[in-house]
Amino acid sequence: MHNAENLKEYREDMQEALDNEFLRKAMDAFAVGYRENRAKAFAGIDERALIGKIADCKDYAVKNHAALLKQFTEEAEKRGVHVHLAKDAEEANSIIAKIAKDNNVKKIIKSKSMTSEETLLNHYLEDENFNVVETDLGEWIIQMRHEGPSHMVMPAIHLSRYQVQDLFSKRTGQKLDSDPVKLTKVARRELRRDFADADMGVSGANFCVAENGHIGIATNEGNARLTTTAPRIHVAIAGIDKLVPKLTDALTALKALPRNATGQALTSYVTWIGGANECAIGEDAKKEMHIVFLDNGRSKIAEDEMFSQIFRCVRCGACANVCPVYRLVGGHKMGHIYIGAIGLILTYFFHGEEKAKNLVHNCINCGACKSVCAGGIDLPGLIKELRARINQDNGMPIETNLLGKVLKNRKLFHSLLRFGKWAQAPMKQGPFLRHLPLMFMKDQGFRSFPTIADKPFRDRFKAIKPMVHNPDHRVALFSGCVQDFVYPEQMEAAVKVIARHNVAIDFPMDQSCCGLPVQMMGEKQATIDVAKQNVDAFEGANCDYIVTLCASCASHLKEGYGELLADEPGYKEKVKRFSAKIIDFSSYVHDVLGVTTDDFNKSDEKVAYHSSCHLCRELKVVEQPRNLIEMAGDYAPSAEEDVCCGFGGTFTVKFPELSSTLLDKKLTNIEATNAKRLVADCPGCILHLRGGSNVRKNDMKVTHIAELLAENLK
Repeated sequence: MHNAENLKEYREDMQEALDNEFLRKAMDAFAVGYRENRAKAFAGIDERALIGKIADCKDYAVKNHAALLKQFTEEAEKRGVHVHLAKDAEEANSIIAKIAKDNNVKKIIKSKSMTSEETLLNHYLEDENFNVVETDLGEWIIQMRHEGPSHMVMPAIHLSRYQVQDLFSKRTGQKLDSDPVKLTKVARRELRRDFADADMGVSGANFCVAENGHIGIATNEGNARLTTTAPRIHVAIAGIDKLVPKLTDALTALKALPRNATGQALTSYVTWIGGANECAIGEDAKKEMHIVFLDNGRSKIAEDEMFSQIFRCVRCGACANVCPVYRLVGGHKMGHIYIGAIGLILTYFFHGEEKAKNLVHNCINCGACKSVCAGGIDLPGLIKELRARINQDNGMPIETNLLGKVLKNRKLFHSLLRFGKWAQAPMKQGPFLRHLPLMFMKDQGFRSFPTIADKPFRDRFKAIKPMVHNPDHRVALFSGCVQDFVYPEQMEAAVKVIARHNVAIDFPMDQSCCGLPVQMMGEKQATIDVAKQNVDAFEGANCDYIVTLCASCASHLKEGYGELLADEPGYKEKVKRFSAKIIDFSSYVHDVLGVTTDDFNKSDEKVAYHSSCHLCRELKVVEQPRNLIEMAGDYAPSAEEDVCCGFGGTFTVKFPELSSTLLDKKLTNIEATNAKRLVADCPGCILHLRGGSNVRKNDMKVTHIAELLAENLK
């Protein structure tokens, strides 16, 4: 698989994928269908409780992998199985090749196994002059094309039936029909000969059960059963992370695996293999069975307090299924061998920093992967941590280092923003910049950029602060940098709405940017320093709630600060108090103030809604904004409201081709509603959507939900 040397070259790879019209259509159709099928499959199931059980089991297994391996080995050997432990990929491949040589093997058939992809087993065996045939339909196709898988469950999802038709026609020497059913029959006929001729079968394993020495394999094709039963020798290769204590643990994971992978309640085949079974052509009429456990750094990762959670992964591929970036470019561009969000992480540990250094930037931090992960892995958080580690190992990029230094100095940061008001004058055209300075202009023309406000919110607050003598409760406002200096009218609208309810409002002047942008760039220390700054700014505020109008800020302040400052002296309790008070604007107005339709003059204006990623997934705020829109206007639902708009802070700068494509898709869906107003709960999303709308000249009024409510107050 091609490995880009730098981010510029990697971006060229992205553009190549975007130009593949079939890939785009296929991935779109799959993404929409998957969401619907998954929802149906999980209907009536307590999904969070199930994920919690899987996470607990996997966490226990990874902490006790040595004891479980010992128990499994003892039980498997009782049943005539040979158990091997390979320290790395080279040793695993060598063990399997030796088994083949010792048994005079000529042909080897394989069923689908990501672990064998990890070790590049096929290449090794072919170099040793073995005839190796993949028998999973998708794997067989990509083997003939000399490609790696583009999905962990559906390896050939990137190919059309016409590409497969051409491939099979070349294989058989006959002009074949493009009907998928007929092509599948051709594959079955061709592979039957290999099953009959094979001396050895190699499989993976979804589960290795310590209590009875059994392995479990979940598939949707019968090839795995033929691979493990027809030849006289069976070798299973599995990472040590596939060990589970009991059969019931595996059965629990099986409730989530097929539902998460393909939206099925259960796969077509679940096979349990316990020991060297009868085999007429084997020595003593017994099959020879081997299990090769692969470490490849896993035992070391198990000791890493943060990254050990990656072993909760059940290899369902759901993190790719819902990823807006994967949907655009596919697995060959968003992975090395393992793909999707988990692939960005596993590549670093299994294949090295050089293979991962570009990949880890290709995460928009929308949280979609985390919201569906069967093991509850904090995938976006781990990717941000990897960026920090790579920067730490290789030196901080100049732009990242500079931004970190600026954000750590609030007065300098705010002074630069104030200076920007004067510096933008030659480029200002109404609320937008007419053009960008040359150094920032390249590839960013797909949206207009806003101007810095003439007067920031912090300078306006004193004049609009409501005087309340006996308040029902008190709030402090967190503005972040964008709403303070670019969109102060959003904060003013919030004050107008809140002030109607006998609430005392404060705005601590020492607050600054939440720090998320610099964390996304991998500057961890600056992120910590900025977090301390904001916690200190609100420590003396006499408030019951800290209300923010930015979904990304709210998520970072509430969920991220606790982790960032957990080990910082003097901040453990302070950050707990701070984070506990954080609430997003829509939840505060809807749930705390309890506004109703009686508070508004309901407008007949059709209003579309963009559900900001951090609001709906990280904070789980779903219905409140929609209810508020319905109170003040005519809510017009659009397709895929909760799919990312493509902003992602620094992502839009690093990958403008991806960002603009996501923006275009989002605005097309919204325009289809015929609404002329669009609201969101995040100033970053508003910046992106408003700027894109201006370039498209669609006459869409894009505002914060607070502005909609303020305009329609009775």
